Amino acid sequence: MELRHLRHFVALAEEEHFGRAAERVFVVQQALSNSIKNLEDEVGVPLVLRTTRRVQLTPAGREFLEAARATLEQADKVIERARRAARGEVGRLTLGFVSGMVFGGLPEVVRTFRERYPNVSVDLQELTAQEQEAGLRSAQLDIGLMLLPVRDPGFVAEALWRQPLVAALPSAHPLTLKAQLQIADFAQEPFVFFPRQIRATYFDQVMRWCASAGFAPRIVQEAIEVPTLLSLVAAGLGIFLPIHFFERVSLPGVTYRPVQGAPIVDIVAVRRRHDDNPVVRAFLAVAREVLVSERVGEAGQG
Repeated sequence: MELRHLRHFVALAEEEHFGRAAERVFVVQQALSNSIKNLEDEVGVPLVLRTTRRVQLTPAGREFLEAARATLEQADKVIERARRAARGEVGRLTLGFVSGMVFGGLPEVVRTFRERYPNVSVDLQELTAQEQEAGLRSAQLDIGLMLLPVRDPGFVAEALWRQPLVAALPSAHPLTLKAQLQIADFAQEPFVFFPRQIRATYFDQVMRWCASAGFAPRIVQEAIEVPTLLSLVAAGLGIFLPIHFFERVSLPGVTYRPVQGAPIVDIVAVRRRHDDNPVVRAFLAVAREVLVSERVGEAGQG
């Protein structure tokens, strides 16, 4: 039984006239008559009574009309759901992110995405970059947000926004009197930082930057989370070089200052290369749009 036969039957039942019904469904009258005949043959009973003036439904036709309308309504819902899925408007998105990104645009992106796509379920998972890569390979994640470069040919990485490093200083530190600092200003300063095994790329980037100024940082305390490191700064143990967006963490005792020539960190979205999930495309489109306001350019950083 074809949906077009049901649509033809409903139009005929409501118009009670072959000519008007044919115009309504954009077919010639003979085609409509043949369609109704084919439907009656398939059902096995007469559905309409044909007279010279009008068309009337048989008792079987009246019963069939109610079911036909319900079937067409359900079919329209199924079709629309498929179309919405193709547009990324329904479904599920599992998103991995590295610690600290809750301060760097992620809340704004997720909030905007959920407002625009309320029928997509978003599952957020805080994971290391290595855990995200494993989750992407096993298809447990759809997108990973991380700082590390990704060299796996099975992945596509897109830099969503770029942020320079800044200096986080104890608020009583003399260097806070300067509006902008140089990396050489920290040559004699104690540092608090991540263990290298936790953030190797980040760690090495800072070490190279310091080496370019002729010194190796003296790390006096390590911690694995940025809020903990900032608390150590507030306690006066040393300075820290976080990504710019961590200035959102307003902690008593911590003052932020820009540093001339600071390295620029790319925050990347990683997905499987051949993943054509429309929900993934929709999320990335929202992220690109929202994060325009989050980007900090390189002007003034060099």
